[in-house]
Amino acid sequence: MENALGELLREERTKRQWSLRDVEEKTGIHNAHLSQIESGGIGRPAPNLLFTLAAAYDLRYEELMRLAGHLKADDRKQSRRSLQGAALHALEELTPKEQRRVLEYMKSLRADRTARG
Repeated sequence: MENALGELLREERTKRQWSLRDVEEKTGIHNAHLSQIESGGIGRPAPNLLFTLAAAYDLRYEELMRLAGHLKADDRKQSRRSLQGAALHALEELTPKEQRRVLEYMKSLRADRTARG
């Protein structure tokens, strides 16, 4: 059975010379869970985990979502909803102070984009 997602994640981890425990420290995802994703034991990880892994490995979140079977290759509307859902889930794990900092950062990004025209 094909495990393109797991193979990609293992390849990225190996390329960086990270152990599963290194990734656990960077992401908060337990190394046993990471191992199951890489081996194909978990073929469809939750979107919030994929979001975290995409950030850690500097990969496109939408691609991980597609490889996990959450998205069809051409469904941009669903991709946007999934990204928003993952972001909201990530915000839930932050303290109120951290949430405010994230929102302020997002406002500054929007202001920068507006200023550039």
